Amino acid sequence: MNDASQEIPADYSSSKTVTSPPTTLAIPRDYAGMRFDAALAKLYPEHSRSRLQEWLKAGLIQLDGKPAAGKSHVLGGERIDFSTDMSGVLQTHEHAAEDIALTIVFEDDELIVIDKLAGLVVHPGNGNASGTLLNALLHHAPRLAEIPRAGIVHRLDKDTSGLLVVAKTLTAQTDLVRQLQARTVHRHYLALALGVIEHGGTIDAPLGRHPVHRTKMAVMRGVNNRGREARTHYVVRERFAKATLLECRLETGRTHQIRVHLASRGNPLAGDPVYGKACSGNARIDAFRRQALHAWRLSLVHPVSKLDVSWESPLPADFAHLLKELRGGTAP
Repeated sequence: MNDASQEIPADYSSSKTVTSPPTTLAIPRDYAGMRFDAALAKLYPEHSRSRLQEWLKAGLIQLDGKPAAGKSHVLGGERIDFSTDMSGVLQTHEHAAEDIALTIVFEDDELIVIDKLAGLVVHPGNGNASGTLLNALLHHAPRLAEIPRAGIVHRLDKDTSGLLVVAKTLTAQTDLVRQLQARTVHRHYLALALGVIEHGGTIDAPLGRHPVHRTKMAVMRGVNNRGREARTHYVVRERFAKATLLECRLETGRTHQIRVHLASRGNPLAGDPVYGKACSGNARIDAFRRQALHAWRLSLVHPVSKLDVSWESPLPADFAHLLKELRGGTAP
C-alpha cells in the first residue's frame, strides 16, 4: 500500500475466489433487451463487474442451464445458475500461510484492521517471496485464501507503520474498493518532514513512474505528463528547529504519495532513504533508519452495518522516541 495506502483494483487476479456463489434467481421481465453482463451487474451489485466477468469466462454462470456470453441479450424471465462447486474450477491462493505475529485492533465477520509494524512487507513480490502481511493473514484466517490478495485492498510501504484494513469476504472487498474509489475511506498519517513549515496546505500534483529511476515515483508536470491525479492535505502539528510534524490526509492513494509530494516542496520525510537527504543537520534525525511516517487514523463505512467506524494507532516506539529527543526530553 506504499505510504499512500495505494488502492488495489478489485479485479486483481493472482488468486481466484473459491467462495460460495450468489443465490440463483430469475431475470426480471423488465430487463428484456439488456446485455447479460449488465443484468448480472444490476442484480448482484455487491460483486464487481470484473469479478462477474471472471466468473462468466470460467463457465461458472449459466443462463437457463446453458453457458452464455456476457454480450448476449436477455429476454427476461431466464434463470441464472451459478456453479455449485466453484472450488473445482477456480484456483486457490498461490501463497503459503505463515505464522507471523499480527497486531489486530479490530475484527468481525467482514473486516480485519491491522496495526502494521515498520519492516513488514504487505504483499509478496520481487525479493519478498514470503514473510509478508499476506502470508500472515492466510495463517490467521485461512478462509482468506478464497479472496483475491487475501482481502488486502490497500497497502503501506514496508517501512511505514500503522493502520490497514483487510476484507474477509468478497462483498466486503468490493465495497471497500468502491469506497476507496469514492474517497469515503479517510486515511490520516503523522509525518516528520525536514525543514520548518509555517502553515498547512494542499499538494495537488500528479504522480507517475520516474522516467529514469523506475523504482521511484515522481511528480509529473507539463503538457505531456502521464501522471495520475494525486492530492495530499496537510496541517502542522508541531515545529522543531530542523523539522515539522505534520498530519497528512490522503485524498487519493498513489504509490509513495506523501513521500514524493513532501519531497517535491523541499520537505522530504526524515529518514527517507529514497526521497530524503543523507544529512539533515540534526544528528538525531539522521540516525532514524526509516521514513518517519505512521498511518495513525483510519475511517470508513462498515460494509454491512453501514455505520461510520474509525480507529487510531499510537505512534510506534521509534517514532515517539525521536519526537521526544527533538523536544529536548530525556530518552528512555
